[in-house]
Amino acid sequence: MRKAFVFVLSLLFSISYFLIPPVARAVCPVCTVAVIAGLGVSRELGVDDIVTSIWIGGLILSASFWTIDWIEKSKWREKIYKHVCKFRCGMTENQALKFWTILLMYLLVFIPLFFTHTIGIAGNTLWGIDKIVLGTGVGSVMFLVGTWIDKTVRKDRDGKQLFQFQKVVFPVVSLIIASVVFYFLTK
Repeated sequence: MRKAFVFVLSLLFSISYFLIPPVARAVCPVCTVAVIAGLGVSRELGVDDIVTSIWIGGLILSASFWTIDWIEKSKWREKIYKHVCKFRCGMTENQALKFWTILLMYLLVFIPLFFTHTIGIAGNTLWGIDKIVLGTGVGSVMFLVGTWIDKTVRKDRDGKQLFQFQKVVFPVVSLIIASVVFYFLTK
């Protein structure tokens, strides 16, 4: 369990400091119940936890970006920044908002998974890390890779897309690629 905690903490710091895009609009953040239900259904269908968790990682990060974007545009922005500034730990206000929002989103998913004994099942590991924790980390990184590719393409084309819905397609395709790789890796 200690390896999983260190992995998640390292992932959160990496994401918050180096990889967070400045603005992203994504899905609704009301997803914790759907994540637990989806994990249960996928287990019943025989889908490996790591494959399901890749999508959970993408969803958590997407919900985090959606929430950050909403806060930036809300009338409560200044109040939220005032409270976040108490826990800046050397970060700028914007970095602190992103870090604490992302941390909260991961906790809102992982705490119920922990208390429902969905995480930490003996033998449900890959490379010594719980499959759900590892898959969530991989999914988060792959979501960021897809987002980065979209931003890079837009930058190279002076803000223009290659095709409609590119902003959605690149992150989804990166999650699909990771899912296929880990599907065959765990077979």
